[in-house]
Amino acid sequence: MPRRTPRTALDRLRTPGGFPGFLKTASLCVLVAGLLSPLAPSASAAEPAATGPAAVADHCGGRCSDILPPGQNGNATLAQILLNQVFGTQPEHAEDQLGPYAGLAKGYPALTDATLDTFFNDASFGVPADQVASTVKPAGRTDVTIVRDKKTGVPHITGTTRYGTEFGAGYAAAQDRLWLMDVFRHVGRGQLTSFAGGDPANQGLEQQFWRNAPYTEAELQAQIDNAVARNGARGQLALADARAYLDGINAYIDASDKGRYFPGEYVLTGHKDSITNAGTIEHFKITDMVALGSVIGALFGSGGGGEVNNALSLLAAQQRYGVVEGTRLWESFRERNDPEAVLTVHDGSFPYATRPENPQGIALPDAGSVVEEPLVYDRTGGAAAAGAATASAKATASVLGSARRGMSNALVVSGAHTASGHPVAVFGPQTGYFAPQLLLLQELQGPGISARGASFAGLSMYVELGRGQDYAWSATTSGQDIIDTYAVELCQDDHHYLYRGTCTAMELVERKNAWKPTVADGTAAGSYTMRAWRTAYGPVTHRATVGGKKVAYTTLRSSYLHEADSIIGFQMLNDPDYVTGPESFQRATQHINYTFNWFYADAEHTAYYNSGDNPVRASGVDAEFPVWATPAHEWRDWDPATNTAAYTPLSQHPHSVDQAYYISWNNKQAEDYTAAPWGNGSVHRGNLLEDRVQRLVRAGGVTRASLTKAMAEAALADLRAEDVLPDLLKVIDSAPVTDPAAANAVSALRTWLTAGALRTETSAGSKKYAHADAIRLLDAWWPLLVKAEFEPGLGSDLYTAFTRNLPIDESPSAGHGPTGSHAGSSFQYGWWSYVDKDIRAVLGERVQGPLARTYCGNGSLTACRDTLITTLKEAAGRTAAQVYPGDAQCAAGDQWCADSIVQRTLGGIKHHGISWQNRPTYQQVVEFTSHR
Repeated sequence: MPRRTPRTALDRLRTPGGFPGFLKTASLCVLVAGLLSPLAPSASAAEPAATGPAAVADHCGGRCSDILPPGQNGNATLAQILLNQVFGTQPEHAEDQLGPYAGLAKGYPALTDATLDTFFNDASFGVPADQVASTVKPAGRTDVTIVRDKKTGVPHITGTTRYGTEFGAGYAAAQDRLWLMDVFRHVGRGQLTSFAGGDPANQGLEQQFWRNAPYTEAELQAQIDNAVARNGARGQLALADARAYLDGINAYIDASDKGRYFPGEYVLTGHKDSITNAGTIEHFKITDMVALGSVIGALFGSGGGGEVNNALSLLAAQQRYGVVEGTRLWESFRERNDPEAVLTVHDGSFPYATRPENPQGIALPDAGSVVEEPLVYDRTGGAAAAGAATASAKATASVLGSARRGMSNALVVSGAHTASGHPVAVFGPQTGYFAPQLLLLQELQGPGISARGASFAGLSMYVELGRGQDYAWSATTSGQDIIDTYAVELCQDDHHYLYRGTCTAMELVERKNAWKPTVADGTAAGSYTMRAWRTAYGPVTHRATVGGKKVAYTTLRSSYLHEADSIIGFQMLNDPDYVTGPESFQRATQHINYTFNWFYADAEHTAYYNSGDNPVRASGVDAEFPVWATPAHEWRDWDPATNTAAYTPLSQHPHSVDQAYYISWNNKQAEDYTAAPWGNGSVHRGNLLEDRVQRLVRAGGVTRASLTKAMAEAALADLRAEDVLPDLLKVIDSAPVTDPAAANAVSALRTWLTAGALRTETSAGSKKYAHADAIRLLDAWWPLLVKAEFEPGLGSDLYTAFTRNLPIDESPSAGHGPTGSHAGSSFQYGWWSYVDKDIRAVLGERVQGPLARTYCGNGSLTACRDTLITTLKEAAGRTAAQVYPGDAQCAAGDQWCADSIVQRTLGGIKHHGISWQNRPTYQQVVEFTSHR
């Protein structure tokens, strides 16, 4: 169908985190005493008020709760930053949510509905009069009021005009996240190093996102113009909202500059002078929002890619086993539509990106011919250091594969199975842990807007995940394939290609960055240039030959040049007159072009919809592999000038209303609906939710507390131990274990498994795991086991190729996974399904969708057992220091610390680490008691 009309990397970022030796305690005290900038706005700007905002219809009845660590306040003056760095003091509301959030890990077993708000906060509309901390009329406006509550400091923004409401949203966002917003508008433009410093991590981050969206300033503006033009009255309304929002941001910039309470990072990075106040904080403009949106979309909402890696592993399989058998084996590892995969939608088939019977146009590279397209040129100084090259390599790998950050989960139960008869939902996005957090909380009440919840900083003109007057919604990353790779045949030279029969010049887009050392970042002065070669089929990612012809592989995603389009869907979700039930909710989320799973709950209904502009591919095109860039293989009705095409209609996206329950942890959405990332097989972290929620539903009487407990227990579970270890022990138990070392190891693992296979502290704050030896054993054993089980049968080349498609492990301490270490989210990507299916085959058990061959012991139970025992003994000999080698956060051998969650500094304020949990960063617990 045509585009709908009308519509009425982050964990590596390094900004101020460490300071030179001259900032010793004595000199710091002198410096702080002499600072001209105050700690906060003057009292006249924020005076206590006797009443909160006007009452709005709230159908939650006190049963809506939420939490977002570390805290609402993400801005700090220079004095506050220096005090934090030396004495550890925290600005108000900077980390007051870390304690409750962390406390659930040990507090959930005794959880009741009455004690939920020990670990969450009341998310009702408004602020009780005795809980008002401050009231602000931003910039002296009379049409908007910002009230902040005492407990959390969340802004409750009430406007009598729509302009005032959005102005207040922008002003409050800048109060809470100005520095972070500034950082990410530069990330989206590929200009982070010039703004925040040349640390290798900063270099890698800007390269990662600019490679994905190498836009010119004109293209950023055109995306706004086009989104507005296509959406009639709603488009015009969105433009007016955005302008008012930006006016609010800029009003705060001016006020904080004049009052000298702007974020201290501007001083530490050389943009402002702490004595004279010289320097400028640039005003925000509307294209900044598009740049910010491209970062968020690339991180969480752009499924697909990896076709070149798929081609390389297919070729390796065919080289080892021949074309027919190699292809069959490759398909068994790909698990496009595995019959044992956990599903979000229980009934119905939604075919998308399925394997065609007779694939057409596949452009597999010649062996050994593939070369990644360089991005960085002309390195000087700090850009030429070894660390910079390593950061660039990591950035490239994160963009060119299909194993992207998934994260986020949802548990939603129909009222037919709850104690109250009303649906219950526990859901939220798993966006990582940062200081300040990428998200911020707010309540917006104004003409046509009524919502409370979380939004990404700098994009908070609407609530993006949260609740309305009588409904709540949330999302998880879905990952269906909206990215295709095309092989464009070269002509004339390496920068011309055949486009519909005509030799056409590629377009070169450049970004030149340079930096000097600052107080915040002492990286040596340096510079480099990023160059992206673009075609009608998207930016070039690789070079190769196909059948001897020179080609460039390009990447085209349906959201390319459409980073602003989703604004209409979010506008609708905030509109109480638009969203009145599950069907209107689904229509709203249809207007979101990024790849997400959307969940809904009100007092009577639940619903689900999978969003994203899914292109209608030409007949015979296999989305898994590169195809020739010819009209016969283009998306249906594709217009290269606007990158628009025909998209699958709502009816072909997985969707549902009032299913008994929904779970999602970035698992497969529905039968026949192919997810782009590998690993959607018999064992997925979605099973950790599915098993627990299914038990609750069967028993009936589900409550907010019981559903939260199910989530919290799953958040501590080791997926490998819970779902794979039992079968591994079956193989080992097929004969007596006579070796003492092996017997001790087996005993430790079995005891841990019997106790629940959780990675949990002995007691709150102990920083020691119960069953620590067993956890260390499994962490050491898993990579040894997988390699010994599969490499002999696959051969080194194919085994290595498959590990590029899907990492073998993503335990909490596994920094090699796509999510990285200390990030909380774990067990999304790994070989657990392969091990599970293979071991069950060895045991002679029924396996639906088996691997093409049996690998462990070549199918022999005895030989397989020998492999398990041998690798287990090797793992048992590994010391804690070998398993957990230490990093910038942890000493070698510190198991708890290796798993721990670290709020990664995106500014000058540091926070303490917390014990590992695998749960959403922002989380809602909701149960509406009535409906309009």
